[in-house]
Amino acid sequence: MHRTLAIIEREMRKFFRSPTLMMVSMIFPLVQLIVLGNAFGGKIRDAKMGIVDEDHGTQAIRIKEAFDSVRAASRTFATVPYDDEVKAREDVRNGKIQGAVIIPAQYSKMVYEKNHPQIALIVDNSDNFMSATLEDSMTALTDALNQPDIEPRLLQQTALNIVELYPYIEYMKFLLPGSIALAMFVSAMIGGGMLYIDDKARGVHEGYLVTPITKTELVFGLNGAGAIKGILTGIVITMIGSLLAGVGTIFHPTIILGLLLMIVATATAFNTMMFLMMVRVEDPLVPRATFGILNTLLFFPSGAIYPVQAFPAWLRAIAFVDPFTYAVHGFKCLLLKETGLAPILPDLLFLSCFALGTLALAVPLFKRTL
Repeated sequence: MHRTLAIIEREMRKFFRSPTLMMVSMIFPLVQLIVLGNAFGGKIRDAKMGIVDEDHGTQAIRIKEAFDSVRAASRTFATVPYDDEVKAREDVRNGKIQGAVIIPAQYSKMVYEKNHPQIALIVDNSDNFMSATLEDSMTALTDALNQPDIEPRLLQQTALNIVELYPYIEYMKFLLPGSIALAMFVSAMIGGGMLYIDDKARGVHEGYLVTPITKTELVFGLNGAGAIKGILTGIVITMIGSLLAGVGTIFHPTIILGLLLMIVATATAFNTMMFLMMVRVEDPLVPRATFGILNTLLFFPSGAIYPVQAFPAWLRAIAFVDPFTYAVHGFKCLLLKETGLAPILPDLLFLSCFALGTLALAVPLFKRTL
């Protein structure tokens, strides 16, 4: 055991003597959290909505007044008057405005006659997020316009009451679990994979073997050092990221215990996975070249950015065996839902079994390369 600890000590000394490596493994996920958390997931504000009023009746005025109330309240869009439908459609196509509402001639008359009155919404659906937001706003607005001035005494329609279990979760908070997992993956990639290949190319591992250190002790020492680096990274990113995102659950004792367990299990799983991937690699350029591929293949299918339920079957299969999926789920339960330890036990079990399985495969492969 003391020989394994000696290897861990040597690896940690080398790691702390290279502050650039530590900064890179932590800054990238934090930058992603800050930039993506503020760039995505926000509510649409001050979009430009063109209005072509071909009716000029009282009901058309009522629609424009409703638009003014949207502008004053939620500020989803501001109206831009148009005289020509063709011009409004062309401006939507060119991106000068984000949508256009067409109020047809005789609209007020059709409303009074209850003769299927209709208005048209023109959107640029090449931007799904913008078009969906405008469609939702217009649907809510038309529903409000369709409400009778005098409510009937008897209930004629079924109402839907939405009960939200948690307060509004900003997108930065939603990204936090994935950013923590990504930080530990970057740490395993740099502090485990790249340094491992560099030491191997320099003959450091062969130098270990002229000492009483066995190959098994060397494997456990290298993996232990890599796991410690990932744990330290996970703790730092969890604390800084939670403060930046405004997550106060990290101060609860049960949550702290759960986070420590998740960080240890995640860091160990990522490091042993990286060790298994790099154990037969000789070229130091390989881990650098594969970083982008691994990041895309493991991070994006994990549910950190988009729900797994929306994936096709083949991508769900990747998510099912992806350790990122279980790390993200566990951190979400603790940081966003405050669920306690019980819901994360399956995640801890998978990550632990994954780490043991990859380590068991890596040991004989490592022995065959020396």
